[in-house]
Amino acid sequence: MKKNIFISFLIPLFLLSCTQTNPNTATSESEKKALVVATSTIIADLAEEIGGDEIELKGILQPGSDPHTYEPVPTDSRFLEEANLILYNGYNLEPGIIKMMNSVGGKARKVPIGEVVKPLQLDKGKGEIVPDPHVWGDVKNAIAMTKAIRDELVKLSPEDKDKFTENANKLTNELQKLDSWIIQEIQTIPPEKRKLVTTHDAFQYYGRAYNIAIAGTLIGISTEEQPSAQTVKNLVDAIKKIGVPAIFAETTINPALITTVAEEAGVKLAPRQLFSDSIGAKGSQGDTYMKMMEANTQTIVEALGGKYTKYKN
Repeated sequence: MKKNIFISFLIPLFLLSCTQTNPNTATSESEKKALVVATSTIIADLAEEIGGDEIELKGILQPGSDPHTYEPVPTDSRFLEEANLILYNGYNLEPGIIKMMNSVGGKARKVPIGEVVKPLQLDKGKGEIVPDPHVWGDVKNAIAMTKAIRDELVKLSPEDKDKFTENANKLTNELQKLDSWIIQEIQTIPPEKRKLVTTHDAFQYYGRAYNIAIAGTLIGISTEEQPSAQTVKNLVDAIKKIGVPAIFAETTINPALITTVAEEAGVKLAPRQLFSDSIGAKGSQGDTYMKMMEANTQTIVEALGGKYTKYKN
């Protein structure tokens, strides 16, 4: 009889334990972070600085990838569908990703972060005027992008507003110091040598912000363009005429053609390539936006005869 009473007592306890929610599971569900997808490596880097541990961040493009020519893969579609927020550059920097982003389903708000900046307008030829997407070349524009990312993250996760604001303020202060440093560094280049010749037209914002002329490029704003023999000859002739001491290759573009241009023009190719459309691989000199801008400035200053002074943040 006592045994039956004991069993009767245990059965309700067992059933009760089966119906209770695992406290660890409940906690993990309530603390699930919002998924933020960034297209370019530059926007991903800024978003990581601002979002910190409060968001789950996925970058579509890997360091060194060319956003102009990138062809999305099926896993990109999955991330875009699952995202709570998509941050992309805009101004058609990443046409393949934009096309996929607009075709997939999902609940994400899609925000063209680069388009908070009023663009420079470039002539692609035959009267076609397009916005220049390489807005991050001016660090002041990166500050505007930082504020835009902060605001979008606050909308996504209002409870983390203080942390996003703190991180964004810290990043903004660092960017302001970097901007001032670049201005000082470029001024050390002799005025007659303050001219930039690169593989593609990605440095107009940098040139305008830091008072260095864009003297020539092998191709236009998109790396999809293929330069003709006449284009190469014209650039060689222009380089000889303006007398720059060096021209520059870029990390996301095969350097073969610009190397040929340097040889035919009788000028040196800068020993280090410029980071144009992407930050560098982890552990490289330009593996964050700030380090990328510092590395580019060092490369330009040293190759054009300026006096480089290491940036101190």
